[in-house]
Amino acid sequence: MEFTHLDEQGNVAMVDVSAKPGTMRSATASGAISLQPETLRLLREQAIPKGNVLTAAKIAGIQAAKQTAHLIPLCHQLNLSWIDLSFALHDDRIAISATARTREATGVEMEALTAVSVAALTIYDMCKAVDTSMEIGSIRLEKKTGGKKQLSVEYRPRTSILVLSDSIAAGRGTDRSGLLLQEGFEAAGCPVDELRVISDRKEEIEAVVEEWVAGGVELIVTSGGTGLGPRDVTVEALSPKFTRKLPGIEQALFNWGQGKTKTAMLSRLAAGMIGNSLLICLPGSPGAAADALEVLVPAIFHAFAMLKGEGHP
Repeated sequence: MEFTHLDEQGNVAMVDVSAKPGTMRSATASGAISLQPETLRLLREQAIPKGNVLTAAKIAGIQAAKQTAHLIPLCHQLNLSWIDLSFALHDDRIAISATARTREATGVEMEALTAVSVAALTIYDMCKAVDTSMEIGSIRLEKKTGGKKQLSVEYRPRTSILVLSDSIAAGRGTDRSGLLLQEGFEAAGCPVDELRVISDRKEEIEAVVEEWVAGGVELIVTSGGTGLGPRDVTVEALSPKFTRKLPGIEQALFNWGQGKTKTAMLSRLAAGMIGNSLLICLPGSPGAAADALEVLVPAIFHAFAMLKGEGHP
């Protein structure tokens, strides 16, 4: 779950995750409730007056996880794929564990923590008639997977960004997309060798990319020239040079863009290898650049481990 923040007026605000793609996410939380040995004996013998304590606690924890957004004011409302709780009885306490999963744009740690908390409170309620010394504690997040944290690839490729635009190259416009890409990749730890702006000329596009490939640039990202205009020639210039096509990258970018704007279907994406260089051709809008960063970073960096023969983590 994303943390909230204070705005300039000191008011809390919900974190906007609408630009993030949904991925499989999981979180496990744990906690414990201490009880008297006699209470645990009654629980094991199912002699607690209110009935089956652990069944009630499990159902309460599952229900609470599904209601987390209604309990914690600034949490996002998530569609949970799965939530389960387990209990371990010790001599003086019950250990509680909860795991939640979702395929959403933000994590499920608050759901797992809420499940543990409410399960412990339910045990307290079920047993309070026979034990007034119970204590709840040690509630914590054990692990969290999914999202960008799951793809913790250390290697960062040498990167260059090529902006294709007649107007910007002629000084009649200002580049925004290339700068967004540069800032995004640098923020992810990539050394960006160069950001270059050229006109939509097929020969010039080919020459720059050949120069960068020969110079050992590992990741080349182009911005612009992928539409249907008569000067949109980026795909025609570069896709014939691919030694390997990467349709998965194209599909991921297309699907994410199509989910946000219908006109994304009019753009032509291209991704492939030219020798040892990975090349991705993107539309020229700032929105397309921002979307590409959400989809590509950090998953794209794993490609370079594969190219070095390191395989999957």
